Amino acid sequence: MKQIVIIVLITLCFYGCNSSVKEDKNQFFLPPPTTYNYIQIDSVNLFYREAGNLYNPTIVLLHGYPSSSHSYRNLIPILSTHYHVIAPDNVGSGYSTHLDPTSTKYTFDLLANYTEKLINKLQIKNYVMYMQDFGAPVGYRMMMKNPQRINALIIQNANAYLDGLTPARQDFFRTAQTDKSQEKHDLLYSLTGEDAIINKQYLFDLDATNYNTQSPDAWTHDLAFLTSEKDREIQVQLFQDYNTNLLRYPKWQQMLKENQPKTLITWGKKDLKFNYKGAEAYLRDLPNAKLYLLDAGHFAAEEKTREIGKLILQFLCKD
Repeated sequence: MKQIVIIVLITLCFYGCNSSVKEDKNQFFLPPPTTYNYIQIDSVNLFYREAGNLYNPTIVLLHGYPSSSHSYRNLIPILSTHYHVIAPDNVGSGYSTHLDPTSTKYTFDLLANYTEKLINKLQIKNYVMYMQDFGAPVGYRMMMKNPQRINALIIQNANAYLDGLTPARQDFFRTAQTDKSQEKHDLLYSLTGEDAIINKQYLFDLDATNYNTQSPDAWTHDLAFLTSEKDREIQVQLFQDYNTNLLRYPKWQQMLKENQPKTLITWGKKDLKFNYKGAEAYLRDLPNAKLYLLDAGHFAAEEKTREIGKLILQFLCKD
């Protein structure tokens, strides 16, 4: 009995004397700080969030409509414990420069070109690419130029197949491009207003089981950058350009089939805009992709941040 007591006391003493070491080890599991940065490309200031060790592999997070890198404010700390993370705001979105749409035509080519220049200026050679919504047409344009630059794909409600769009949705994008009437313009413009952003975007595909998982911080932040007519016209022009993505789907699909990138698909199954059939369609060209249909809507990274973060970390750590 005396020997047991002595062993217990020695053990307690050891942990007490090494409490600082123990605390230091615990610090390893705390996320590194996120920094908020601008970089000048031509006449444009591009904003990006950055976190994690520069010597770790890089993950680039590409946001969708009507949001910005703010979408990933909760996911960044999870990923940056093991990776270097970059989350840019598209030109015309968030804190990046909003070029005047009366003198600059907003297209997905424009967005992709600026994002690629940002990554090049940060001297990032290879990276994992996370895409959501508008992030897909931006990301796939970049990937088409050099597929080998992408170490892995993470696809979250980022459509590249007609399967994921209802016939009505396909028609919406086609007519957004072809119908030049004032009536069509006014419809597109209305979709950039407060009611549409809240109720036709963020709350559109939520129900009683996941309604309270969507933070109002998201749409409050987005609406702060959609206060002027010119800011809203930027998004109208992108709606008008969106059909160019549907026309490019076959080329993107062929690229995926030929290159077979390591791919994780985390898709909010309740998404009514880009439905889950678009997620399953990827498996035709990427049969080795990992597919997870989540109990979430279009903004799954807002609703299921921890689940998606865990899936990404598990996926990337496997050979």
